Parts: sequence; C-alpha cells; structure tokens
Amino acid sequence: MALLCHCSRTHSAPTTALAFGPRYAQKNNTFVLRDRGRWRRRGVCAASSGDGGTRRPPPLRLTYLEGNSWLWEVSGTRVAVDPILVGNLDFGIPWLYDAAKKTLKNFRLEDLQELDCLLITQSLDDHCHMKTLKPLSKIYPDLCVVSTPNAEPILKDLFDEVIYIEPGQSTRLRGKNGSEIDIRASAGPILGPPWQRPENGYFIEAHDPKFILYYEPHCVYNKSLLEGQHADVIITPVVKQLLPAFTLVSGQEDAVELARLLNARFIVPMNNGDLESKGILSSILYTDGTMESFKALLSKASLDVQVLEPTPGLPLEVPIRSGQGSLASI
Repeated sequence: MALLCHCSRTHSAPTTALAFGPRYAQKNNTFVLRDRGRWRRRGVCAASSGDGGTRRPPPLRLTYLEGNSWLWEVSGTRVAVDPILVGNLDFGIPWLYDAAKKTLKNFRLEDLQELDCLLITQSLDDHCHMKTLKPLSKIYPDLCVVSTPNAEPILKDLFDEVIYIEPGQSTRLRGKNGSEIDIRASAGPILGPPWQRPENGYFIEAHDPKFILYYEPHCVYNKSLLEGQHADVIITPVVKQLLPAFTLVSGQEDAVELARLLNARFIVPMNNGDLESKGILSSILYTDGTMESFKALLSKASLDVQVLEPTPGLPLEVPIRSGQGSLASI
C-alpha cells in the first residue's frame, strides 16, 4: 500500500510551518511535505491498493469500540478514531486511574483490518494511547494520520505521514476505494492554561452522497464558533462525567444544545465513562444524567433528531440519504 499525504487548507491566514511538524515546510506560500530532500506537494492524503471493488459501500457505518474509540466507514473510507485497543487506560499512573473495557475485552488491532486513516482528537492518553499507537505503527507503517498538533510529541516518532491541523484548518482524505472526504478541525477543550491551543473536534464531509459528521468526544465546544455550522450526524457523549468542582465530560443539556446549533438529524451517543475502572480518581468520579434523561431533554426541546444507540463492537449503519447536507463555510 502506498500513501501520499497532502493537506489542503481552507483558511487564508496560515500558521507557521512548524505547526505541521519537522517534515513539513513552506514553499511558494504552500505547505508541502519534505521527503528525502525532495519536495512533495500536499493537498490530499491518498491510499491506493487496487481498485477497491465495485460494490458501493453504505454512506456511513460506525462501530463503537468503547471509551473514546471508534471505527468509522465514511463512504467506504475506513478511519480509526482515538483507538485504545492494547492494554488498559492508565495515563502511566495506574494507582491514580486504571480502566479496562467492559465488552470488547478480546478486540485486537488486527480486527481493524484495512485502514485508510488514523484520527486523533486530543493529546492525552485516553485519546492518543501510546500502548496502542506503538504496535499500530508497526502494523500500518504508512498509515495516514490526521491529528491535533498537541499530540506531535507522541506521534512524531511513530508515524511518517502525519497531518497536524488546528481548529479551522482542513485536509482531504482519499480512501483506497477512491472516495474522498474532507476533515476540518473545530475547537474542543483546552487542557491547560487559557492560552494553550485547544484540542480538536472534527467535521467530516462526505461528497457522494453529501453529508456531514461532527465529532467531539467531551461534548465541549465554542458556541459562537458553531453558530451557522451544520452537521447531519453528531457523535457525542450525553452522560456527564464529573469530579468535585470540575466537569471532565459534558452532555445532557449541552448535547441537546449542540444538536440545535448544528441542526442535526441524527445523534449517536457514546458512553465513554462506562469502563471497569479502579484507582483514586475512579473513587471520586461520578456521572450526571442518563440516556433516558437526555432523550427527555431532547423531546422537551422539540428537536427533530433521531437517537441511534450503538452497541459496542457491532457496526451501526446511519440511514443517510442523498442531498442531506454539505459543509457550511466558516
């Protein structure tokens, strides 16, 4: 399998080339990939391995892998999202927090089969999981990765083809079956001081048929920046996870407001706190709300939104129809 990574940017105000890692630099006002002393133009991240077959794939198939992990098939393009598939989630300090999956205990990296892209939303271990990414990079050494720049210290020594995009920037991905999707970053939570770069959410736009998927795994968003945006499908937590005086993961009324802001047709809820956990942190972590209370809030808001609940490990096909939407401009 050969890959060519190439990032098309939708904003005219560029950041520095360093935001895209040491292998990327600026030439003639265009960001390009510098490889073995030669310049390679960037604009599309493409995977090629045969003709991809003639059978038309479903527009959107989502497989929830528990926690923050997903396998998406968007117009047949296969995207692994924040995978945690090797070992537990413990942030390197298991005495503080140590969590294992409840259902997919025997799911392996090899079960992902072919991949077109790895998508990373945040730089912490519950999204950018070193125990998983290190062996993943051995199995898929040429895998195209799209990520927040905050994860560069982890990813730079693992993958060669990494495109770092900040909120407002985008790239195009071409799958092995020839389909193309656009990936645009949006602002997620700030994990640190207020001046720190936010982590990423993502708008994923498919073209045939046209639809838009929005994903941010903490239900944290900048309302003013989402005004006027649109997504047909939203993947979001709906049950809040809290520590004393601090919200780790939002949901409930914030998830309802997100559906209103983006005029969504479908919500696919994720319960990323539903893990077998132990440690000091797990003893003080608690939840607020349920799936039922979220549905009641959604009904009260009179939003015409269908809730599609995924079962871990089982593909969920979202009933997308042609002409349902296109990516709103920023």
